[in-house]
Formats: sequence, structure tokens, C-alpha cells
Amino acid sequence: MTMVVSTAHAKLNLFLRVLAREADGFHGIETLFALVSLADTLHTEISDRPGISIETVGADCGPPEQNLAVRAAEMVLAATGARFGIRLRLEKRIPIRGGLGGGSSDAAAALLAVNQLAGGAVPRHELLQFAARLGSDVPFFLAGGPLALAWGHGDRMFRLPPLPAAPALLVVPSIAVATPEAYQLVDAARRGVGSRGAVALDLDALSGWGSIGRLAGNDFESALFGRHPELKRAFEALAATHPLLCRMTGSGSTLFAVYRRATDRDDAKLALGRKHGELLSVETLGTLPSGSPRPENVG
Repeated sequence: MTMVVSTAHAKLNLFLRVLAREADGFHGIETLFALVSLADTLHTEISDRPGISIETVGADCGPPEQNLAVRAAEMVLAATGARFGIRLRLEKRIPIRGGLGGGSSDAAAALLAVNQLAGGAVPRHELLQFAARLGSDVPFFLAGGPLALAWGHGDRMFRLPPLPAAPALLVVPSIAVATPEAYQLVDAARRGVGSRGAVALDLDALSGWGSIGRLAGNDFESALFGRHPELKRAFEALAATHPLLCRMTGSGSTLFAVYRRATDRDDAKLALGRKHGELLSVETLGTLPSGSPRPENVG
């Protein structure tokens, strides 16, 4: 085998709690990850030339040395001592810097693909360690499963039975929010109040769209809405379309809503127009996508 073609799905945070800053300087989180149909495609093939090259189609992902898929491929090659190079071709469909985890999903796909080309030389537990070093969302994409509860730095998780597939609408504003800025805004909003601690979660509350919709939302929302009023207006307009669930995903700035029927989503899309940003119709995944990694719990 000289080429692997991988599908790298986007994710949504169905809820996200930002906890206290830990001794390592990073905040803990509690979140519920869900995969959606929107996906990048990564072509990974062996090259006669040493090193790793990448061609990106559909978006400017910045310098290759900063690309998570390149860094992931480098980790596997270094661990295996492979004497071949790797050529990556990344077809981007997931909006970048929007909280949808596109870069992290691409990285997980690269870890698995390069390891497959290297004959599976790196054990799975080491791949998971690589994933945790690459970013807080990468272990979820690597571990597999369309729905998982995660905590710590996103590197500890428990896979949950998937929810029924549901139509969803993404609103991708033109506002770009850097993750460090989002955490700074949360810290500033809590100054003098104290950090949030962990809470007990009832797994029954995670078993249906209606009950998840009644949970607390995303802790980044109030902080970012205060800094970016246009983002708050977009959220309010989306929430007014009567979805089962309306949230911001990750540290922003993409907003999403989940609906009972596709016709409800389509009506919402027509009502919103393009006033608040690009609109993307997607589906949440009720089953593990074909070719995805074997689901497992991590932690």
C-alpha cells in the first residue's frame, strides 16, 4: 500500500464548561463532543523524497511547519524510523479557526494514515499520546465514536451511545477568534468571582437532544458575546428559529443549531439569509463513519 485516503470529520461541542486554570497553566474543561457530516479529505502517500510535503486545496492553512497534519506525520515517522517520505494532499471543507476542530481532525487522520503506511509500527496507546501532545481535540478524533464526554484537557474521555442523527445548521461568522484570546476573555469575566469547579453529570441527561439542550451551554459564549456584539446578534437570530439545541462550538466563532426535521433546518436557513455569515447544512452522525478508528475510552 502506498496511499491512504481519510475522511476527517468536523465536531461540535454540545456543551463546554471551562474550569479552573491548573498547575500546568492550562484550564481544565468538561465537554460533550459530537461528529458531524462536514469533513475534510486527506490523501496520504509514500514519497521517494525524504521529509513531508503538503498541498492544501480550498483554504490557506498557513505555513506547513505549523500544520497539525504535518506535525502528526512527523511524529509517526520519527517513532518508526521510516526511511521514506510522506506527501499529503488536504482538501479543506471545514472552516478554519471556527471551533469545528478541522485541524485536529486532520491531525488524527494523518496519525492513523502514516502509521498504516508504516505497517502499524506505532502501538495505539502511543498514537493517543501523540494526539494529546498535538491538541486537546485530537484524542477525540483519534479514539473514534460519534459522541464522547471529555474532561481534563480533552484527553480523557468516555464514549457514549450515539444520539439519533439530526439535521443541523452552522453559522460561520466572519469574526476570527483565537483560542488564547477566548480564554483571556473568560478569565477577565470571572475576575473576582472565582473559577468554576467540576460538577456531577447525569448520563441520562446526555441521552437525548431535548435533555442536552436544557444543559448549560458554552462558557465562552457570554465572554465572546460581550466583546463581539454582532456574534451575540447572530446567536439570538439562530436561537429564534426554534431549534432543539443552539450553541457556539469550541472557543468560537461558529454557531450551530440542531433541529427535529430537515425541513425545520431548511426553513431556518431561508429565514436567516446570509446576514450573519456563511450557512452550512450538515447532519450529526448517529453511527461511526466508515473507515473511522475503532471506538474506545481514553483516560
